[in-house]
Amino acid sequence: MPVEKLVLFVFGLLLQTHLAIHADDSKLTIELPTPDDSIECKADESTPCTVVYFFSTECPLARLYAQRLIELHSQFAPKVRFVGVNSTTQDSMPDVKSFAMDLAVPFPLAKDYGNKVADQYGATRTAEVFLLDSKMEIAYQGRIDDQYSPGVSRSKADRHFLKDAIEAVLAGNEIALAQTDAVGCLIGKEKRSIENPTVTYTKQISRLIQSHCIECHRRDQIGPFSLEDYEEVKGWAEMMVEVTQNRRMPPWHATREHLQFKNERFLTENELKLFSDWLEQGTPYGDATQLPKPRSFVEGWRLPKKPDQIVEMKDKPFVVPAAGTVEYQYFVVDPGFTSDKWIWAAEVIPGNRSVVHHSIVFIRPPDGARFRGLGWLAAYVPGQGMPQFKPTHATFVPAGSKFVFQQHYTPTGTQQTDITKIGVMFANRDQLTHEVYTLAAMNQEFEIPAGEPSHGVRSSIPRFPKDGAIVSFAPHMHYRGKAFQLFCSIAGTEKQLIDVPAYDFNWQHTYQPAEPIPFADIEKISCRFQFDNSPENPFNPDPSKTVTWGDQTWEEMAVAFFEVAQPIDSEDAAPSPADPPPKEKVVVNNDKVEAFVNDFFERFDADSNDELVRDELPRSIRRFGFWQYDLDSDGILTRDELRIAAAKRIKK
Repeated sequence: MPVEKLVLFVFGLLLQTHLAIHADDSKLTIELPTPDDSIECKADESTPCTVVYFFSTECPLARLYAQRLIELHSQFAPKVRFVGVNSTTQDSMPDVKSFAMDLAVPFPLAKDYGNKVADQYGATRTAEVFLLDSKMEIAYQGRIDDQYSPGVSRSKADRHFLKDAIEAVLAGNEIALAQTDAVGCLIGKEKRSIENPTVTYTKQISRLIQSHCIECHRRDQIGPFSLEDYEEVKGWAEMMVEVTQNRRMPPWHATREHLQFKNERFLTENELKLFSDWLEQGTPYGDATQLPKPRSFVEGWRLPKKPDQIVEMKDKPFVVPAAGTVEYQYFVVDPGFTSDKWIWAAEVIPGNRSVVHHSIVFIRPPDGARFRGLGWLAAYVPGQGMPQFKPTHATFVPAGSKFVFQQHYTPTGTQQTDITKIGVMFANRDQLTHEVYTLAAMNQEFEIPAGEPSHGVRSSIPRFPKDGAIVSFAPHMHYRGKAFQLFCSIAGTEKQLIDVPAYDFNWQHTYQPAEPIPFADIEKISCRFQFDNSPENPFNPDPSKTVTWGDQTWEEMAVAFFEVAQPIDSEDAAPSPADPPPKEKVVVNNDKVEAFVNDFFERFDADSNDELVRDELPRSIRRFGFWQYDLDSDGILTRDELRIAAAKRIKK
């Protein structure tokens, strides 16, 4: 790799001081208000190496990796010098100062006006590091380790590129890997606009951002940075072109070849070209009179009016660590319903949008209560609007029910806290025509072989009301999820409804068809899930393991949730013809089935009454499997019901 010699001047630990940084052909200088405060760092055998870290205050990876640099600083200083350089145009000096104070960075940070230092080093991304040896020559360049990548957050790093390079230099050994590809956000550099541009911020780009970006990328929302003003947008222009061209943004993973969806988020080829043309023309501002009116957002709730009741997930905040992986958290709350309720609108609001990746609230009815479906009530998912029923549609919640909050958190580089809440609006039973509830197509009996790049799993909805209709659906897999397809069979012919060729666990989409899908003529609703358990899957927790069903993200799920609307007084709750009638006395002459049933009851029938209720069963079965086994929906699982389910899955 090319070697450059640089003379580096740095300062002591004065994070509260406003700093400036500049470069010429022979040196890199960081200055304090008085030149006497600068410390010259040059070729010096007593200081074997220096780490130069390019960062952005808003790039998620740069914030996460700042923690790793802090750890390395505590391990290797004072033998190794550390300095952070901010070259992005969208970050100001106060931004750099806040970054240093918020993260308690123990080494100097400085602002690179005009990105001269980044250009001198050839730095292109934030979270990119350069390791200089005692002769101030570049010994290593690239990423810090392999724990974090865009959309990927491993539980730990497997390869420690920078640490290994530092240890090699300190030991006087050759570095095994002297260069890696940097990950992180592109450094937003100064650009010069051309004369007479055809694309400007005021005329075209601001409107695209309002339509496709601003819902998330504004203050106090899930987007890691704001795109509410020109200076911010200009600084992120290169990154915006990259993530829109590769379809990472706006987040939408279904093709346009089948159903139309009312909540689709998709940039046309012409819109993509506008972004790239604007960047090529130097990100010109344009005529201020052409700016659109600012898009308004309702502060607080997006419900039609103030919620009738607000329920928080717990009374004390949950603490989200600064880094690492946080497994799903579950919080059970009693909303205090002493009578039956009908909920026609519900909204989940995170207490801290920066760390709540998604939140789902389920209904847990009391044992024996009349209840349909799985109990999905509402969800918060980044980038998705709040689904709202028609005024005549609502979800039934029996008296005594509890709410279960399922929380998925993503660390941001600093310790955070959260109390997510749900607001609900009640409906008058006399004004309703349809009940909305959740069904699922699920397969829990799969094994994904170790190293397998494309393993398929099929499932279908076992029972559905012929007078009902699908109003939305949401596929769910974990980190090995690769693709999803949904099909319906009508008159013996299978028709594809959706294709999700690149499923992404980071975006738990709910797909809302432009028109409900009636069950009347449908014979079967089936799903195909594909999994990638190979080393080439960057999300894969461990490609050497055979994977089965489980709650944890290192396990897998193959389930699709369906929101179904059915006439409220319908009697159509019978199973499909493929299923035996409820409570039928079943005798299965199969030793494997009987062994399974006996073992199941021996493990979970805590009171030995030969019946199982939800609370006696593991969490995953309570939430996802109980309704499949409980054929008469009475809240009690009998041996006969379990025999029916087991007979389907165990070959004779």
